[in-house]
Amino acid sequence: MPTLSNGRIRHTVVFKLKHAEGSAEERDFLAEAQRVLPAIPGVENFEALREVSPKNGYRFGFSMEFADDAAYQAYNEHPDHTNFVESRWVPEVEDFLEIDYRALDD
Repeated sequence: MPTLSNGRIRHTVVFKLKHAEGSAEERDFLAEAQRVLPAIPGVENFEALREVSPKNGYRFGFSMEFADDAAYQAYNEHPDHTNFVESRWVPEVEDFLEIDYRALDD
C-alpha cells in the first residue's frame, strides 16, 4: 500500500452488522456499500475488508482516502453518503469505530 502523503486523509471504519453471519442481509448491505461509497466523488482507494483477528468483535472494515479536507468534507455531505448512512448504516450496524488518519509528518 502506498504511503499516505501530506495533506491526504485515510478514513477507516470497522463495524459489526446486526445481521447473521453469511446471511443474505449481510451480503446485501456489503454489496450496496461497495457500489455506493466508492462512486462518491473524491473517494480514492476504497477497500471493503473482512476482520480476521479474534481480538475484537468487529467483522468488517471500510478504508478510503481523500486528497484533502475539502474532499473529505464533500464526501461526508454528499447525498449518496448521507442517504446510505440514514437508510442502511444506522438501522443495520450494531457497533463501529471510525478513525481518520493523516501522515505523522503533516
